Amino acid sequence: QVQVVESGGGEAQPGGSLILSCATTGIPLDITRREWYRQAPGKERELVAAILSGQRVRYADSVKDRFTISRDNTMNTVQLHMYRLKPEDTARYYCKISARNPLGEYWGQGTQVTVSS
Repeated sequence: QVQVVESGGGEAQPGGSLILSCATTGIPLDITRREWYRQAPGKERELVAAILSGQRVRYADSVKDRFTISRDNTMNTVQLHMYRLKPEDTARYYCKISARNPLGEYWGQGTQVTVSS
């Protein structure tokens, strides 16, 4: 069994910061991708940031220069540091872990981020 659990969501004012964390527990995985997605009400789920194989990182244009994705191998976590938050960042944020051994994609339940004044 693999569990993916997000934490760190909450409320912030425009211009503020939040840090999301994603922990993976259960059987050891040969992880190929670590990704953060978000979904706002009435909108499709979108990719926010990713750490790919070879440590390449990728960001949505809307969060470039404001969000940073990082990983901690010892804690088996991936974090999303969010700075200069905007109201349009309000969404439920999901962590997705992709692995090749065993092959699979694992999603967390999500954590809510609300940015408002």
